[in-house]
Amino acid sequence: MLRWLWLSLAVLILDLGTKQLASALLAYHQPVAIFSGFNFTLLHNTGAAFSFLSDAGGWQRWFFTAVALTVSGALLYWLKTLQRQQWLLALALSLILGGALGNLIDRVLFGYVIDFIDIYYRDWHWPAFNIADSAISVGAALLIADTFFGRDQEEK
Repeated sequence: MLRWLWLSLAVLILDLGTKQLASALLAYHQPVAIFSGFNFTLLHNTGAAFSFLSDAGGWQRWFFTAVALTVSGALLYWLKTLQRQQWLLALALSLILGGALGNLIDRVLFGYVIDFIDIYYRDWHWPAFNIADSAISVGAALLIADTFFGRDQEEK
C-alpha cells in the first residue's frame, strides 16, 4: 500500500507551496479579507494544535519534532502492512502523513509552523491553520470512518 505515498507527497507539496506563498505575500498578523468569515492571516505557531505549549520556552520545538518523526515512521510502517482492500484506511493515513511531514519541515527549518487560514464568525476566530492541518483533520475523520465502515471493505 506504499503506492498511496503519492498522496502524501501531493499534500506535502501543496502545503509547503501555500505556506511559501503566504509568507511571501502576507504581512505578519495582518488579515486579508477573502470573503465574510474567511481571511488569510500569516501567523507563526511555535506550539501544537490550538497553540498548545506555544509559550513553553523553546523545548517544545524539539519535542514536537520528535513526536512528528515517530508518528510519521509509525504511519509509514502501518501503510506498508495494509491490504489492497483497505483503501479508506490507506487514504486516511496518507493524508495524515503528508500533513505531519509538512508541519515537521516548518518546525525544523523555522522553529514554528506557518499558519494562514483564518475562519471566523463576527469577533470569534477559529485558531489559524494551514493545508497540512486540514489534511490531518480530514485524515483523522476518515480514520474514524474506517473504524465504522472499513471492516466491510476488508471482508470484501
